[in-house]
Amino acid sequence: MDQNKTNRSFKSLIEILLVSTRLGLTSFGGPIAHLSYFHDEYVRRRKWMDEKSYADLVALCQFLPGPASSQVGIGVGVMRGGFFGGILAFLGFTLPSVIALVILASFFKGMDVSNAGWIHGLKIVAVAVVAHAILGMSKNLTPDIKRKTIALIALVGTLIWQTAYVQVGIIILAAFIGFLIYKQHDESYESTVHFPISRGIGFVSLVLFFGLLFLLPILREVTSSNWIALFDSFYRSGSLVFGGGHVVLPLLEREFVPTGWLEKEAFLAGYGATQAVPGPLFTFAAYIGAVINGWQGGLLATIAIFLPAFLLILGTLPFWDTLRRNPKVKGALMGVNAAVVGILIAAFYNPIWTSSISAPIDFAFAAILFSMLVYWKLPAWFIVIIGATGGSLMTLI
Repeated sequence: MDQNKTNRSFKSLIEILLVSTRLGLTSFGGPIAHLSYFHDEYVRRRKWMDEKSYADLVALCQFLPGPASSQVGIGVGVMRGGFFGGILAFLGFTLPSVIALVILASFFKGMDVSNAGWIHGLKIVAVAVVAHAILGMSKNLTPDIKRKTIALIALVGTLIWQTAYVQVGIIILAAFIGFLIYKQHDESYESTVHFPISRGIGFVSLVLFFGLLFLLPILREVTSSNWIALFDSFYRSGSLVFGGGHVVLPLLEREFVPTGWLEKEAFLAGYGATQAVPGPLFTFAAYIGAVINGWQGGLLATIAIFLPAFLLILGTLPFWDTLRRNPKVKGALMGVNAAVVGILIAAFYNPIWTSSISAPIDFAFAAILFSMLVYWKLPAWFIVIIGATGGSLMTLI
């Protein structure tokens, strides 16, 4: 009996690794697009979790600093396979882009790939993917006029004041509004997932998160070690950034270019390369680390910038499961989930639409890709190939 249980657990972990690796190889378009890919794969196709549990997890990760899409992926892995499931989900989704960027670090110094046609094609793929996600999530998360209004407020606020702190403030405001409106709302449901992480592990994870945040700068000053300084810079960036990968890129520029660790030309080349590879934008750290100290630096940078995200999701999930079942917290969550829809629409316009659709042919190509994804039900990896190929051909027209 125990042997059968062990075999099922092992098969489940292998499945988590394989599925997350496929996502890591095909998820282009940045954090908002990644949430769309996750929703399609984990909720719609594999039914590893239900719509509400996924929406709650996304809401939690919007509250936390760090890479939201990576934290959602880790959370799904933890729910599916415990601690090791979270590790494998992270490795599968992250390693493909880390390996690609470490290799590209030795080739892209002084080069500008940001205007390449195939990169433009991948940006148009993101338009189709995110539009598909917005349609599905808005149907589930904003079914009534009150939540549609919350989404509209979040949309307008996010577009007018485009800072990460405003986004966090909007989410907090939406939670308060949702609490006031829906605190008596009776919406019971049986979740299809569980949280196999104890509160003890959660507490230790939170202590480690804050302990490293305060101790690393001290160690940096005491030891004067370049490796500790590198780890501290990336760990701090991963700990204190709200808003996802697009926000951390300029933060890393301020951390490493003015200090002389990295030439501006090498930074810009890596910036373009990061936009071109699938997976989380935080893997830009792997490129910077590899330019500074080879593949060892790339590995250290990757661990340092993602470690806060891992500690935070492990630290909050055990307590979150209890909180989200509280009727008053459910009301707040309903408000937050509605706000997330508005934030998604705002991100769909800027930066996704504004950086991708600049001519009628771009819009036509986006419509074709959207139809292939939504109506013809073609797989995401095929859409990615068509998008990159079409973007290259469009530069020749």
